[in-house]
Amino acid sequence: MSDSDDKQELGQAPLIEHLIELRSRLLRAVVAVFVIFLGLYPFANEIYTFVAQPLMGLLPEGAQMIATEVASPFLAPFKLTLVVAVFIAIPFVLHQAWAFVAPGLYDNEKTLALPLLASSVGLFYAGAAFAYYVVFPLLFKFFTQTGPEDVAVMTDINQYLNFVLKMFFAFGVAFEIPIATFLLILSGATTVESLTKKRPYIILGCFVIGMLLTPPDVISQSLLAIPMYLLYEVGILFGRLVRRRRSRPEEPTSLNERDDA
Repeated sequence: MSDSDDKQELGQAPLIEHLIELRSRLLRAVVAVFVIFLGLYPFANEIYTFVAQPLMGLLPEGAQMIATEVASPFLAPFKLTLVVAVFIAIPFVLHQAWAFVAPGLYDNEKTLALPLLASSVGLFYAGAAFAYYVVFPLLFKFFTQTGPEDVAVMTDINQYLNFVLKMFFAFGVAFEIPIATFLLILSGATTVESLTKKRPYIILGCFVIGMLLTPPDVISQSLLAIPMYLLYEVGILFGRLVRRRRSRPEEPTSLNERDDA
């Protein structure tokens, strides 16, 4: 066997090891989601009732949600339970991703990555909670009270599920804006001054994104666009704090250094 063949085999060995580890991490993540799903599935109907409560609580007396498809009474709770299982398993899934990537990072990168990872998960959960407890009651109250009096409000359970999942995802992603802004400033891709000057364009962009991700009404668009802009300002604030901390001269750590200063 020639030297070139030996070098090729040596180069392939680490790649195979990485692929095996990646497969192992993915299997663990899938198993975690599956186990959580099995634990939640007996309560699938209760989970759907909880998610549907913001609308069901505002329906007129005698009105109810309906199923227009034969399999909807089974598929809608099943789909929601699976999404909730993934939602709960996000910290474990991200931990598996972190365990796969961490060996290739420097110590300073690890120190920064862990808080960013934890805050990203927390902000996503906060966005979903904001949608459920703040946005849904206002939005559904507006929808149920503005229609014609002769029109009975009876929403299909599958259509409702698609709507709320879209809103959960939109607000969860929108609440990641401080992390994205902070990383842009930290990496040097932009500066605090540049982002500050672009405020009018950011406000316009927030409302455009709100228009694309939410139903075509001013209330839902504003309920997404305004928090997005406020979170953008939070990202700029943290960027300023980090920049000041980095530009601050280090204090002398010994008596000799203090005397020399």
